[in-house]
Amino acid sequence: MQHKLKYFRYAKMFSQLIIYFGDYSMAWLLKNKKGRIIIGIPRALLYYRYSVLWTAFFEHLGVEVVISDFTTKDTLDKGNNIAIDEMCLPTKIFLGHVNNLIGNCDYIFIPRISNFGIKRYMCVKFQGLYDMTCNVFRDSGQKFISFNIIEKHQLTEKMAFVGLGQELGFERKKSEKAYKEAKEEEKTRREVLIQSQNQKLKSDKMKILLVAHSYVLEDEYIGKPIADCLKRLDCEIIRSDIVNPSDALKRSEIISPTLHWDISRELLGGIEIYKDKIDGIILLSAFPCNPDSMVNEMIIRTYSKIPILTLSLDTQCAETGTETRIESFIDIINFKKGKL
Repeated sequence: MQHKLKYFRYAKMFSQLIIYFGDYSMAWLLKNKKGRIIIGIPRALLYYRYSVLWTAFFEHLGVEVVISDFTTKDTLDKGNNIAIDEMCLPTKIFLGHVNNLIGNCDYIFIPRISNFGIKRYMCVKFQGLYDMTCNVFRDSGQKFISFNIIEKHQLTEKMAFVGLGQELGFERKKSEKAYKEAKEEEKTRREVLIQSQNQKLKSDKMKILLVAHSYVLEDEYIGKPIADCLKRLDCEIIRSDIVNPSDALKRSEIISPTLHWDISRELLGGIEIYKDKIDGIILLSAFPCNPDSMVNEMIIRTYSKIPILTLSLDTQCAETGTETRIESFIDIINFKKGKL
């Protein structure tokens, strides 16, 4: 009887070890089968904000990174067909990019980011994006991987990345080292972008401040045509999201000390930093972004002395009509300067 009890006790311990180390065993099998784990990252939403940090972290671990293709009309159409009507345009595009990665990687990386502390909250879509995507593609057979950043509850960015590295089967020290190196690369990249933008501010060309989320501005299908149009009109493009985040957050307090969303606060602080160095502002929003609908109204009222054009993009927006509005806006600025 004692031998049987001892057997069952060890069997139970062994089963618990299998459950506990299940993810690590899977990572070990993947690495031995293919040589490297393949992580897919959708080229949408927070990718444009954290692309250097994410890709550098995985690459320093020795993980292969696959980025989805650039956004096209087909990407948007596929995402639009999957999404519900109430989803914002960038989320529909995101689902199209996830669809592009299905079957091309071991895991698709979709982080959950709630906040970076008190008064630094992210849009709720970033909190539910992982669960929503897993549900939408539940029959695809694709595996997804995530981490949680909720600094208000002491779940920091560093903890999230180190935990992710361990989940993929890497030692804690290696994961910490990969995160540290990735943060250095992210910092260097931001400094290069800020220096480049400071040089643009010295230009004699008309300077237009584009105020929008990076996933709108940098998207090949919805944001790039706006920038291309301004370049054809010989304008210098200044971006409110290319700033030192801590400086921008402090400057945003001047306009609104109670603004809820972290990225919106950075954009508002960016306007404060560049407001005396530009000729006009274009507010570029993706329908139906609830934070932008409130923040844009506040911007228009606060900076009423600066010419402002508001553009709202949706699945039906026509490039020709948008270009006409931008051309008229530039003409108005030139008229005010006495150049027409």
